Amino acid sequence: MSLDNGLMELAVASAVGHEQAAADLALRLRLPLQQADSPLAELLLCLDEQGLSLRSTEVDAPGAAGQGAVRVDFVGGSQAHRRQFGGGAGQMVARAVGIRGAVRPSILDATAGLGRDAFVMASLGCEVTLLERQPVIAALLEDGLQRARAAGGEVAEIAARMQLIHCDAITALRDWNGAVPQVIHLDPMFPHREKSALVKKEMRLFRPLAGDDDDAPELLAAALQLASHRVAVKRSRKAPAIAGPAPSAQLKGQSSRYDIYGKKRLD
Repeated sequence: MSLDNGLMELAVASAVGHEQAAADLALRLRLPLQQADSPLAELLLCLDEQGLSLRSTEVDAPGAAGQGAVRVDFVGGSQAHRRQFGGGAGQMVARAVGIRGAVRPSILDATAGLGRDAFVMASLGCEVTLLERQPVIAALLEDGLQRARAAGGEVAEIAARMQLIHCDAITALRDWNGAVPQVIHLDPMFPHREKSALVKKEMRLFRPLAGDDDDAPELLAAALQLASHRVAVKRSRKAPAIAGPAPSAQLKGQSSRYDIYGKKRLD
C-alpha cells in the first residue's frame, strides 16, 4: 500500500505463531504480507504476542526494530498511569465534554485516533462511540480494545463502554440514525501542529497514514448539526479556531485548549 502520494509503503508482518491472523489482516486491509526479519516496506503493521503494532523499518527511525513501536495499550503504561493518577474529572478533556458531579453525557469521539481521550472519558463512566476513518489506525485501536476486554477487571469494564466504528466521520454524522450523542469530541490533525494526543515518535509514523484533516470545517458543521448539547474541539493552544461559528467558551492548558460550542446545558 502506498501512502502520502507514494512516499511510503506499508505491509503486514507477524511473529511465529501469528501467521494466519496476519494473513487475514493483510487480506482485510488489502496490504502485502512480508517477513518481519526482511521487510521491503518502510512501515510494518506487525502482529505478535503483544498484539498489533506499527513500526518503521528504517534503522534510525523511531519504532525501528521493534524499539518504541506504536501500539494501543489500555492495560498498562501511560494509560494505566493516567487512569489512576491523571486527575479524574478534573482533567481538561473531562471538563470540556461536561463531566461533573453525577453528569456523564453520551459522547461521540469523531476523530478517535489511538483512543486515548475516549478511554479517559469512558474511564469516568461515559458511554463513548469512537469513529476512525483511517483503516490501519482503526485496526490498531480495535486490537487495543480487544486486549483490554480480555484483560478483565476495571479495564475490561471501561472498554465495554467504548464502541468503535470504522467509517468516514463526516458522512456518518450527516447520516446518523442511532441515538443522538449529547456531546461530540473532535481532535482534527492540521499541518501547522502536532496532534496533541501523539508524541513525536508517533507523529513520524502516523503522519503518512492520517494526513491532515483539511475537511475539519465540514466535520465541525456536521458535529454541530448532530450533537444535542455541545461540541468540544481539541486544539493546540495558539492554533486558530476551525472556520465556522465562533466557540462559546474555551478551556486552556499549557500546550492545548478546547474550543467549546454549547447548544444546551448538560444536567
